[in-house]
Amino acid sequence: MYKVFLNQKPLILTTSIVENTDTAPLIHSKFSNSDIIIKALKSKKTKYVYYYHSDLEKLMKHLEKHFPIIEAAGGMVFNKEKEFLLIYRNGKWDLPKGHLGKKEMIVDGAIREVIEETGVLDLISKAILPTTFHIYKRNGQYKLKKTYWFLMSTEYKGKLEPQLQENIEKAVWKNQSQINNLMNNMHSNIKVLFNFYFDEKSTDFGTKAL
Repeated sequence: MYKVFLNQKPLILTTSIVENTDTAPLIHSKFSNSDIIIKALKSKKTKYVYYYHSDLEKLMKHLEKHFPIIEAAGGMVFNKEKEFLLIYRNGKWDLPKGHLGKKEMIVDGAIREVIEETGVLDLISKAILPTTFHIYKRNGQYKLKKTYWFLMSTEYKGKLEPQLQENIEKAVWKNQSQINNLMNNMHSNIKVLFNFYFDEKSTDFGTKAL
């Protein structure tokens, strides 16, 4: 079951009919548009919104028809001390990521963005993590960002250099316990990734070896 976030509220993509309530309305993808989806997600009454079609592929196509797709890629990087590389940007803890260049291989773009945003070097891609989605507004239009994620390792011990021109204030190493304590100030998509990885430890539930 995919979740697409607008701010911190999830649009839950489902292939099963669920109960339609004021706090968790059900939107049928065949009869939806971007205005209906955004209105439901921005309503103060709703805790989350269900988006339904019996076929997952068609469900995704309906969503992508309503919102222009912007593709990005990033990395969850760990070192020999079992610490993970975090950035602090716009008041939130985040993972390094960015837009893909034209004709750029996804994994190459992910590595490039991690290097540019943090200054870390010697990255090795280890596995594919789940893809995340979120809706955001840019130039008066809502768009759907699709971010591909990779698990990466490094033995780099040099100084980290946050990319200040991208509003990144900090690039730091944090262990699992510290990350758990920071989750209240973390984007929902990033919490989903860390919870997935800490729970599954790269097993069969979506993490694939390269």
